[in-house]
Parts: sequence; structure tokens; C-alpha cells
Amino acid sequence: MTTISTTSRTGEELLAVTTRLRRVLRRRLRAGATEPSLHGSQLELLRLVETAPGTGVASAARVLHLAGNSVSTLVNQLVALRLLSRTADPVDRRAARLELTPAAHERLARWRQARIELVGTAMDRLPETDRQAVAAALPALGRLLTELEEAS
Repeated sequence: MTTISTTSRTGEELLAVTTRLRRVLRRRLRAGATEPSLHGSQLELLRLVETAPGTGVASAARVLHLAGNSVSTLVNQLVALRLLSRTADPVDRRAARLELTPAAHERLARWRQARIELVGTAMDRLPETDRQAVAAALPALGRLLTELEEAS
């Protein structure tokens, strides 16, 4: 019989909690939304373009760990929704450069504010020791994310 190490158990608990956290956030945010919801990968692409305006499809695919054709599909969807604009790269006319539209900037700001309010309200209901524990765990979680990203 295989025994599971404490580290593995902690990792499994972390994955279970973060999966549930994302699912609850998505469900609660969709319930209060007045516009059609975006899929997680669409939001990830918008957030990437927000932080790196002018990024190309191939670069976005690498950063998001997705196939190029998957990112192209996301781009087409977001262009159709008027959340992304696609222009030819001045150096390589075959490549596209992606930019957020004003509607996307507004939508991301509303989405971010709704998330902050939702989580902030829930955090306010926690005991102070729990709030401090969550805050103290953030740097370690960031380092764990870096480890996972570098391993891929």
C-alpha cells in the first residue's frame, strides 16, 4: 500500500481549496453579472494583453501554456465581442498584435472590482487570525506558483 506524504496531502488540499474557491467566485460573479460571462481562458488572455499590450498570438500561447490555434480561437471570439483589437505587426505582417478595446478595459475593471468586493466581504467575516494567516500565506503561494511555472 502506498502512503501519501504530508507534503502531497497538503498539495492535494491546496488544489481542492483553490478549485472550489475559483468555482464559487465564478458562480457568484456570474449570478450578479449583467453581461454575458467570459470563460476563464478568455479572461486570462484579456488580463495578459492588459499587462502586455501589443503581445502576439504566439507569445500569448507560450505564456498561457496553450496551443497557438487555441489562442487564435480565443482571439477571434474576443474580437467578435469587441473586447480585443488585432492589428498586423509592422515588422512581420503575418503576425498580429493584440490590444484591449476601451470596452475590455471597462469590463476588466468591473470584473476586478466585483471580485475584490466579493472576497473582501468574505474576508471581513473571518476572524482576524484567519485573515492574518491568509495574508501570511500569499508570498509562499506566489513562490509555489513560480516553481510550477518554471518546471513547465
